[in-house]
Amino acid sequence: MQVLMNILSSLTSLYMLLIFVRIMLTWFSGARYGKPVELLCQITDPYLDWFRRFPLRFGILDLSPILALTVLSMANNVFGTLGLYGRITLGIILAMLLSAVWSAAAFILGFFIVILILRFIAYLANRDVYRSFWGIIDTLSQPVLYRINRIIFRNRLVNYLTGLIVSIAVLLVLRLGLGVLVRLLIGVLSRSFL
Repeated sequence: MQVLMNILSSLTSLYMLLIFVRIMLTWFSGARYGKPVELLCQITDPYLDWFRRFPLRFGILDLSPILALTVLSMANNVFGTLGLYGRITLGIILAMLLSAVWSAAAFILGFFIVILILRFIAYLANRDVYRSFWGIIDTLSQPVLYRINRIIFRNRLVNYLTGLIVSIAVLLVLRLGLGVLVRLLIGVLSRSFL
């Protein structure tokens, strides 16, 4: 049983790598790659398409691949744990689930922190925000800025730079604070439900 679980863990790791490569290739949609990439698409697209059915698209940002990788990561952790110990507890499953969800959430928070920092640098450097790169950055940053500033400042008007700095600070505090809380919960869950 443990040998089978180790094999399944290795296979899911390989599949996660293939999916990651496929996701990276979508960033270069105009390029032609040939037969190897066609084969890669045939292997990975059915799995990725299943997650695209869910409403996880926010403007130009599609979060369905993150969910797809999170599910595979969770399965990989279960297989790896069963392969290593030969058994698994409810607490460990809950800890793995929390860890997988947090990994996805931490990635999204980190992504938006980087986007807002890029926007902050562009603002200070007085860059031309009408170029395509900065347009994408603005498209991604504006909804986050709006929501955070609406929560923090309610209906008061604040200048753009203040709103940007406060939004970066809020996301950093969330990322760090929730990270500590999640690690504590994972530790408690791993030791409980034996």
